[in-house]
Amino acid sequence: MTARNSPESAVIPDSSGIHLPPRSLKPADLARSLETHFLSKLEYLNAIGIALSQERDINTLLETILVAAKNLTRADGGTLYRLVGDKLQFEIVRTDSLSIAMGGTSGNPVPFYPIPLHDKDGRPNNTMIAAYAALNHKTVNVADAYTEEGFDFSGTRNFDKRTGYRSTSFLTVPMKDHEGDIIGVLQLLNATDPATRSVTSFTEEDQRLAESLASQAAIALTNRLLIQQLEVLFESLIELINTAIDEKSPYTGGHCKRVPTLTMMLAEAAHVSQGGVLDEFRMTDKDRYELKIAGLLHDCGKITTPVHVVDKATKLQTIFDRVELVSTRFEVLKREAEVDMLRAKLRALEAGDEESARRAEEAYLGKVARYDDDREFLRGTNIGGERMRPEDQARISQIARYTWRNAKGERDRFLTKDEEENLNIPYGTLNAGEREIINHHIVATIKMLEALPWPRHLANVPEYAGGHHERMDGKGYPKGLTREQMSVQARVMGIADIFEALTAKDRPYKPGKTLSESLGILGRFKENGHIDPDLFDIFVREKVYLRYAREFLDPEQIDDVDETKIPGYRP
Repeated sequence: MTARNSPESAVIPDSSGIHLPPRSLKPADLARSLETHFLSKLEYLNAIGIALSQERDINTLLETILVAAKNLTRADGGTLYRLVGDKLQFEIVRTDSLSIAMGGTSGNPVPFYPIPLHDKDGRPNNTMIAAYAALNHKTVNVADAYTEEGFDFSGTRNFDKRTGYRSTSFLTVPMKDHEGDIIGVLQLLNATDPATRSVTSFTEEDQRLAESLASQAAIALTNRLLIQQLEVLFESLIELINTAIDEKSPYTGGHCKRVPTLTMMLAEAAHVSQGGVLDEFRMTDKDRYELKIAGLLHDCGKITTPVHVVDKATKLQTIFDRVELVSTRFEVLKREAEVDMLRAKLRALEAGDEESARRAEEAYLGKVARYDDDREFLRGTNIGGERMRPEDQARISQIARYTWRNAKGERDRFLTKDEEENLNIPYGTLNAGEREIINHHIVATIKMLEALPWPRHLANVPEYAGGHHERMDGKGYPKGLTREQMSVQARVMGIADIFEALTAKDRPYKPGKTLSESLGILGRFKENGHIDPDLFDIFVREKVYLRYAREFLDPEQIDDVDETKIPGYRP
């Protein structure tokens, strides 16, 4: 992205092309010269209007307005005020002969206090010329501030004493929006004769041109502010959706905020990368904004996902964790075993068989120990994890076939089919049906986003947001896209989404992983065709993971990473 040129050199045509006609011309020639002069100023004013309508940055827009007004009227200096509340706030200050440049793109703040439109008693401040113009909706053209009566120019005189300057002519023009409301004031200082360089008063033509420019500028500024307000409103609505998801489940709200940040970090790293497949990937400010919005909305479909699925912290959790019911059944088995043992002992003792009585008690204690061990095993299995061993799954199925006497007094399976299925979930806490429900959130996201009438500069939001669960090898969902069918931005978001999920410390079923663990998993994902290999290499090489970690991870998660041991990483 190229650097923005200064308003004087790039946005506004060169004012040196506007010259006053020589005074020695004959009347007919003078008339033609004046007509040419007037047309050149109109052309300049038209060019300014086009430039103002195209400018997106508020500071540059304000600076463009003031510089254009100075050029049109040959003013040595000028100030542009914006109405904020009941005060005129200094935005841009320029005085060429003193080399003063404040506000705008200058990088120098304006140190002056705002000008109030009313005093503390509510009376209008008609003594200050800028406030008067705003209050009365009138242009004020002052030939000489030192002789003009009715306005307070004490501040101007103090400035002149400090700097040796001579503030003489003032042209102060109110800026009105399309509804006639004041939004600012344009003030020009010391009109200058182009031939003699002496200070003159502002002419009626200067005033008309300045008023015309102020009108164009007010419309451009109002439109830009309106667009800015709409963008703020739009982002606030997105934040409202994410807040609703957050309130619905605290395990997803942080994800909705962190993924966009990580997405932009990786996208910027890819933007500045040199060489390789992504050498031509570059983003404009519009591209960045589009990706930012997509990141914020990438999981908006989760607003449709049932809470009990999103918040399922254990394998047996529904509206409560059913492992406690299973634990109670073990107590029933132990009581049954105890009753059986006591009956066997009683029969043995009645028969005078003490050895059988002893064996009955030992068998009972063995059963109790086994039941206690099985109960703790199921409690541990219920928590879930990355991968369940086949032998553990077999043990669960064996326990499921125990029998117990249920509340109806009937013999029944120890674990229901649903409990056995859930406890045998190979990784995580979601069974196949629940995982399908979770996966549906991306379908809902795409459906919601594609239903919106996106403007041209945000047209790719559904594709960027809807592609973060696709895989490079075409085995992802919901569309089964391959790498070649996906934008770089969607591939970036895919890595950001996975890395955030791996390191997140607010998931109900697992603690946040360390950097080394997360990068190891991502590296294996690269090797098996899950994520973009070039973006992953940039992610590691440019230390994107570390910048993200310092902002979002706990200190104990930020371990020393040996990049040479990351699977699939290519420096």
